[in-house]
Amino acid sequence: MDLIFTIAVGLLFAASLYMILHRHLFKLIVGLMVFGLASNLYVFAIGRLTREQSAIIPGDADVAFEPFADPVPQALILTAIVIGFGLQAFAIVLVKRLYQVSDSEDIDELKNTDKIDSTEK
Repeated sequence: MDLIFTIAVGLLFAASLYMILHRHLFKLIVGLMVFGLASNLYVFAIGRLTREQSAIIPGDADVAFEPFADPVPQALILTAIVIGFGLQAFAIVLVKRLYQVSDSEDIDELKNTDKIDSTEK
């Protein structure tokens, strides 16, 4: 199970890197979303998945019994999800405005937007 999960996370990282390096802005946004998902799954896998017990200490015990779920990676992932949603919303609005101004979603064509038109002088 761990090997399959590791391969799946690696494939998600590879797919996101391919989409981030693509020329179109929409694929860049999707690549950022998949990259965030892959990094969250990576942190979740490092936190050692367990189904035996929760991280809550029973009332009649002083410490949690092994094996128990580690709550720190879960809290980090929850925080990363919220920050990822904010980043994705900002990137979508930024790309939408960029498309409205330049009428192009190709990143290579955006390098030519700084030139001043000679007819406007």
